[in-house]
Amino acid sequence: MLRRFSASLLVVGAMVMFNVSAAAAQSLPLTRHVREVTLNGRAPLVGRLPEGQSLRLVLVLPLRNQQRLQQSLQELYDPSSPNYRKFLSVEEFTSTFGPTQQDYDAAIAFARANGLKVVGTSRNRLNLDVTGSVAAIEEALHITLSLYQHPFENRIFYAPDREPTPDLSFPLWHITGLDNYSIPRPMLVHRTSAVNAKKNATTGSGPDASFLGSDMRAAYYGGTLTGSGQSLGLLEYAGTDLSDLDTYYANVNQTNNVPITLLSTDGTSTSCVYDAAGDYCDDTEQTLDMTQSLGMAPGLSSLVMYVGSSDSAILNAMATAKPLNAQLSSSWVWGPPSDPGTDDPYFKEFAAQGQNYFQAAGDWGEWSQTLLDEGAIYPSDDVYITSVGGTDLDTKSAGGPWKSETAWSDSGGGISPDDFKIPSWQTATAAGCSSCSQKYRNGPDVAANANFTFYVCADQSGCTANYWGGTSFAAPMWAGYLALVNEQAVTNTAETLGFINPSLYTIGLSSGYDSDFHDVTSGCQESGGFCATTGYDLVTGWGSPNGSALLNALAPAPTPGFSLSASPASLTLAQGNSVSSVITSTVEGGFDSPITLTATGQPAGVTVSFNPASITGAGNSTMKVVVAPSTVLGTYALTVKGTSSSTTENTTVTLTVEKGPNIHILSTK
Repeated sequence: MLRRFSASLLVVGAMVMFNVSAAAAQSLPLTRHVREVTLNGRAPLVGRLPEGQSLRLVLVLPLRNQQRLQQSLQELYDPSSPNYRKFLSVEEFTSTFGPTQQDYDAAIAFARANGLKVVGTSRNRLNLDVTGSVAAIEEALHITLSLYQHPFENRIFYAPDREPTPDLSFPLWHITGLDNYSIPRPMLVHRTSAVNAKKNATTGSGPDASFLGSDMRAAYYGGTLTGSGQSLGLLEYAGTDLSDLDTYYANVNQTNNVPITLLSTDGTSTSCVYDAAGDYCDDTEQTLDMTQSLGMAPGLSSLVMYVGSSDSAILNAMATAKPLNAQLSSSWVWGPPSDPGTDDPYFKEFAAQGQNYFQAAGDWGEWSQTLLDEGAIYPSDDVYITSVGGTDLDTKSAGGPWKSETAWSDSGGGISPDDFKIPSWQTATAAGCSSCSQKYRNGPDVAANANFTFYVCADQSGCTANYWGGTSFAAPMWAGYLALVNEQAVTNTAETLGFINPSLYTIGLSSGYDSDFHDVTSGCQESGGFCATTGYDLVTGWGSPNGSALLNALAPAPTPGFSLSASPASLTLAQGNSVSSVITSTVEGGFDSPITLTATGQPAGVTVSFNPASITGAGNSTMKVVVAPSTVLGTYALTVKGTSSSTTENTTVTLTVEKGPNIHILSTK
């Protein structure tokens, strides 16, 4: 397989070139922009982009303290670390890892000085949105924007002829919008004919036995959690018409009670109206993303659809939202980028802030260089996302529980064609997987139903049953499932899970993984050589969620127990006196048993008593310490022991005995 240069080598190369050109005060960005097909002749030059045409660009500044960020991410997801799941706020992330205000101001000044209009800023200082004419952009970046014949599609695209070199004293990370080589596409496919659709009907509760979002909830969860208190974000490259969502719910006799926000991230319209006679806008993907996530988590506090025209605009809006969405989903691909690490700053910020991003793994079988070149994979193989493959699901009844599952023949998966290095949390799994790479990232991570078995309403033109399929359905399902998990996690520990891949692979390697996942063991990719096997595989990952079992494995209830503390924990008193300290029991996991208090370690002449002598669950007891006049001077460690029927916990109180006051009897003579 043809391999690309690694992102690290590209950065080193860019830095070397930056040093060479420093005298000219021009700096190469840290990621590439020139398309290889424009250099090797596969995309013939056909002209110039008109100088008067206006373009919108995103100047992306680099993160700071990269090594520290990497260490921070390791600590955030290491259960043994004191920083485990102590996620950062947007402000904290920006303060430590975001660009400096000085550099951000310099980028703004550069744009304005070169005739570019600043049309958007970001509170993490990563993105600076500008507009300008082609002529102004070419002069500011020292490039020529030319037109080329696309090598795979029947269209013309524009792209730069060389790497941009803005007149800045520091290198940008990337400049989004300098080409339209790749057009984002949704990860959904349809049957070749409506006649075949009826043959694929299974046991759904929708029209023609098609599956509804609520059927996926019944199959993969079946419990009482609803996602209460959780917010979910969807990435979309076009808006929607919410009347299609209303039609879906009306037709299946259900009601949506979740508030929906349509948010434009860069001025892109949030409206999408199908008009065959005029402007064409298809909201099939957008509507099904909502029905699948809402079907799994019908009690969400909110659902936000982030609509934009570029990955930089949408991802950064997700990373800086108020409030943040702990679960994010994308069913679109927009690659290949000139540099595969381009979007990692956003994905790393998600992980640092406790957000998990699900990405559809694709609908064309094995990941390959050809599919990558055609824009059918990225960012499904990125390290910092949860990649979701596809399965073929059958349930025991309409709206009933899970029955069986095989690999979907079109499920995306394989070895990263972008050459993303294998992450630490995947190395042990890859060692036991004969088809996996020991060097590069393997995918997908998990899977869910993606076969042509769904009920879909879209385009203000009616609804279809068993016609649409794709990993587009599976990714938002998983995002909804994580909302259920996070609801329980917040109840148990007041913390969401954040990036779940390290936990998924830990659970997958445990002895009871097949109780937590539906391990899909049969079925192969029609296009490619990978098949589902026992354990992890390159078609379905670890499999689909097995109801409350996986939920409880990801967000276990705290073990019932208690701890003791003393206030004050250090006592000093003179011989012949007494002093008190308050003993407090703190409980977790619903512990409510009686705790009997005793003390040991006191020297002769010291008595210790408790009032009350027993605490039930959480509470306080006053410990009284009495020191006799004859007690030997010194410092002692008193061990206060709390004993219940199931456990014993201790706390230590330091007692210092000092010399008592001298008593003199005066003579009356």
